[in-house]
Amino acid sequence: MEKDRFYTVRGYQIHSRERKHLTSAMEDYIEMIYRESLKNPYIRVNLLSELLNVKAPSTTKMLQRLKELGFVEYEKYGVIGLTEKGKEMGKFLLDRHSTVEEFLKNLGVKEGLLEQTELIEHNISIETLEKMRKFNRFLEENPEIKEKYQKNNP
Repeated sequence: MEKDRFYTVRGYQIHSRERKHLTSAMEDYIEMIYRESLKNPYIRVNLLSELLNVKAPSTTKMLQRLKELGFVEYEKYGVIGLTEKGKEMGKFLLDRHSTVEEFLKNLGVKEGLLEQTELIEHNISIETLEKMRKFNRFLEENPEIKEKYQKNNP
């Protein structure tokens, strides 16, 4: 069991409340910046645009909005960083993405996995996410059940 993937009920409530201010696109930006921050100390607009397949001016505009909301630190032509609030949200968003993706893999979804994950993750309730997480953990702890399912559902 991975303890760093668990949140308290209060933690989920905070994330849920914060999410109401964020669009799906904003979430994608925060998640991608967080992903990159795990590999590199900083990221620039051109790389972020490339990773999200959007034009640089759109990225700049979004960064300005995320800065106003307190999620990123960014100055024009400078590096992009997450605030503490942004890091907390990024961690939650990446965990949510990973949980949904793992759940779909456990179901045997292969084709369009990333697209399906993206579509689901932005519209899932905290309760459902937690149930997916528990189900994933259950299958991890009971590999014979997972194997039996996968054998019957190729």
